[in-house]
Amino acid sequence: MHQVLIENAVFHAKHGLFEEENIIGGKFEISVCMNTNFEQAAKFDDLHGTINYTAVYDLLKEEVDRPSKLIENLAQRIVDRIKSEFTRVAKVWVKVSKYNPPISGEVEKVSVIIED
Repeated sequence: MHQVLIENAVFHAKHGLFEEENIIGGKFEISVCMNTNFEQAAKFDDLHGTINYTAVYDLLKEEVDRPSKLIENLAQRIVDRIKSEFTRVAKVWVKVSKYNPPISGEVEKVSVIIED
């Protein structure tokens, strides 16, 4: 098994329970790890034998632009779309991080991880 990763893609988006979060927005970071078999791509230097990470990034951008109350919902939408649109993916791991969450205390970010 091989892996294709997109690491620490940063977006400005409007996700959250509070009205201010949906007006101002904030910084979000997404990492994705996709298990696949890219032996043919490696051997023959052919994109058709692997995962097109540019297309995956575009999917991330589309999903992050759709507001959610919870980052758990955003992460699940990403997992669902990757699994349905990229049939070469055997397993996917997604981490969504929200910077400066509106909680009392000094916290850099909160994150959720889904592995499917």
